[in-house]
Amino acid sequence: MGRRLGAVLALVLLGTAFVLAVVIVIASFPRGLSVFVCLLLAIVVAWWGLVHRGWERAVGGIVASVLVVGAVVLVVVEGHVLGNLLIVAALALALAAAQRAFAVRVSLPAAPPPARPVLFYNPKSGGGKAERFDVAGEARARGVQPIELGRDDDLAVIVREAIARGADGVGMAGGDGSQAVVAAVAAEHGLPYVCVPAGTRNHFALDLGVDRDDVVGALDAFVRGGERVVDLAEVNDRVFVNNVSLGVYAEAVQQESYRDAKLRTLVDTMPAVLGPGGEGLDLHWVGPDGRPDQTNAVVLISNDPYRLGSVLGSGTRPRLDAGKLGIAVIGSQAAGAGRVREWTASSFEVGSGRSVAAGIDGEAVKLDPPLRFRTRPGALRVRIAPQHPGASPSARLPADAWEGIRTLARVAVSGSA
Repeated sequence: MGRRLGAVLALVLLGTAFVLAVVIVIASFPRGLSVFVCLLLAIVVAWWGLVHRGWERAVGGIVASVLVVGAVVLVVVEGHVLGNLLIVAALALALAAAQRAFAVRVSLPAAPPPARPVLFYNPKSGGGKAERFDVAGEARARGVQPIELGRDDDLAVIVREAIARGADGVGMAGGDGSQAVVAAVAAEHGLPYVCVPAGTRNHFALDLGVDRDDVVGALDAFVRGGERVVDLAEVNDRVFVNNVSLGVYAEAVQQESYRDAKLRTLVDTMPAVLGPGGEGLDLHWVGPDGRPDQTNAVVLISNDPYRLGSVLGSGTRPRLDAGKLGIAVIGSQAAGAGRVREWTASSFEVGSGRSVAAGIDGEAVKLDPPLRFRTRPGALRVRIAPQHPGASPSARLPADAWEGIRTLARVAVSGSA
């Protein structure tokens, strides 16, 4: 599907969903408001239950479930089941078509291939992706030396040793934590770096513009890739490529049970941190307005800002060369409980009266305060295979819904935004 056809389909489907919604609201007014009220109350009660333990959590879960069931019953009783299903289907198809219309493919400047490239790979990462796709064999076929990592290997030391032996280009096939280590050493020596998406989530690859479904194809970046320059960030001199999370999530990932039961561990951690009598987190900083602030919930510091709360592209970074830290805080004193406060800065400091649990690119660590964050603009030379997008999927996404509709209309008419 081309961009123009995607834009036309998205507009038609959005219009269809809107017309159906108006017809149903008019036909069921004012009873249709009851569905909205039930769902809103369900969210409020569910949150109350999550931050409590024992019978209070059980009551919260039961009441929230009853409210959701009530909303579904109201939809059925009012006789608009088919209409509501058609609205949901139309919106889902419209989003898929819009994503195609806003798809990005960038032609990066060609760069000469390294003479002695080396690929480091973790055979266990991502459920064994490196072995499943024979990354080592595919690397050798492209003239790249593969080096397998063992469980207790010091990756940074191994990368530096390879560079000392003459490696002039390095890559990593593994998770984001390992990508950060290799990227940091590559930046330190000014060498080109290749990201091979052989981890579980591969968030860095996604925002770089590497096709996460093409593990083998990513190796082409060594021999015929284009090059772009992106930022890195660091906390207390440790480099990260995606983000550092502080708060409830960071506390949860410290638990031994998190690896086998992520959601349950996170839910069990919430009352200890956010609930009545919880121990709190003692995280404080100076906000963008120059005033002291603090939170007991969540702080996310990212290597360039994320799109948060958007239907399209949420959780991705439109740019990795903005030269800024993205800072997002939930439940700060300044913003109020449940609200998100976002801003950007070139540096940021978080204080605490004790060591701070942190998730750095998904890895659990403890950091001694103060936590000093800073951006390193243009620190890393990245090679990307020519058949891959070369930019984040949200690089061209509009800032809001109305701008999105206007952009879709422009693409539908002219074929370009």
